[in-house]
Amino acid sequence: MASSVASAACGFVVAPNLTSNTATTPKISAMVSLPAPKNNRNSRLVVRAEEQAAPAATTDAPPAPAPKAAKPPPIGPPRGSKVRILRKESYWYKGVGSVVAVDQDPKTRYPVVVRFNKVNYANVSTNNYALDEVEPVT
Repeated sequence: MASSVASAACGFVVAPNLTSNTATTPKISAMVSLPAPKNNRNSRLVVRAEEQAAPAATTDAPPAPAPKAAKPPPIGPPRGSKVRILRKESYWYKGVGSVVAVDQDPKTRYPVVVRFNKVNYANVSTNNYALDEVEPVT
């Protein structure tokens, strides 16, 4: 098999063909073909690539910009605000921490990242919470 790959690699034929047209649309085409293996004389691989110039713009006015969609309002508490934790199984239950980030993707299960001054048993000071597990502290 290695010998057939080596012979195929040596058998590339590149035949560039550049044709010019008076309508100023240059056309470049190239043809690459591989020799057929010795045991199968009916198969042949031919690859052709063509490149054509884009048509010239005939309009003088630029296209009208598409109207931008209004940004949806941000979800969750703002960054840096203080929140109280309502998740009962959390180490920081009823504790207060500051919001580090809020993921704006509505499919995210725990979008609110909260950092605390106190570390838990695993020496961790941040955790993610759902929107209904945090309450802003006034």
